[in-house]
Amino acid sequence: MSKYWSRFVQDLVPYVPGEQPRLQDQIKLNTNENPYGPSPRVLAAIRQAASDDLRLYPEPGADTLKAAIGTYYGVPVDQIFVGNGSDEVLAHVFNGLLRHAAPVLFPDITYSFHPVYCQLYGIDFRAVPLRDEFGIGWEDGPGGKGGLWLAKPNAPTGCLFSLAAIERLLERNREAVVVIDEAYIDFGGASAIPLVARHPQLLVVQTLSKSRALAGLRIGFAIGDRDLIAGLERVKDSFNSYPLGRLAILGGAAAFADEAYFQRTCAD
Repeated sequence: MSKYWSRFVQDLVPYVPGEQPRLQDQIKLNTNENPYGPSPRVLAAIRQAASDDLRLYPEPGADTLKAAIGTYYGVPVDQIFVGNGSDEVLAHVFNGLLRHAAPVLFPDITYSFHPVYCQLYGIDFRAVPLRDEFGIGWEDGPGGKGGLWLAKPNAPTGCLFSLAAIERLLERNREAVVVIDEAYIDFGGASAIPLVARHPQLLVVQTLSKSRALAGLRIGFAIGDRDLIAGLERVKDSFNSYPLGRLAILGGAAAFADEAYFQRTCAD
């Protein structure tokens, strides 16, 4: 430990990403990178954007990307938040929406970054044990007044919670933010995004790293009620007003324009 670190840094136990092998003939499964490349439209958009315009700052609100996401999912742009990967989006969610006196609840077997977020922002949490069949059962149990987080489908168990179960969970938790992480939803199951219109406490987070093969661009987004999105924008603008670069904004927008390629690679 460095003598120049603050006590806060000394006490942190950071998330450790999966090993990055350097041999080119290996298929790396530990970070679930897409074996297919991005859409040709994405590569064309990036090549066109790699111009003298890189001397300029990107759109602070990533409006071009938000417009593409809004058109694809049928939601207004003021209900969309974008960030540098879904990890950054989730970091802002924990800091801005889940930092309360009551603990935030999440499954005991799930994405292992969440205790790190809680430690980073001083958030009390409770890891809820999964059932024997790896189900969650929260829709039938007590609510979480500090907020709830779950992945749909859950990783690493792969269990997919139905929209009916999610809606029952939302009905029992009207006063706390419910975050659904849909990093793998495009590979099977129905997204909870349509439920946002009926449940102002619901926030759905997705990434372009998996199904759209853009892990190298670092693009994540959240869709929710305008009030939730406004809170996230306030946190973002106090942290980094330009989270996404020009190439990521235009490449991400192009990914949503090539539906045929997206559906073909997901099916394969």
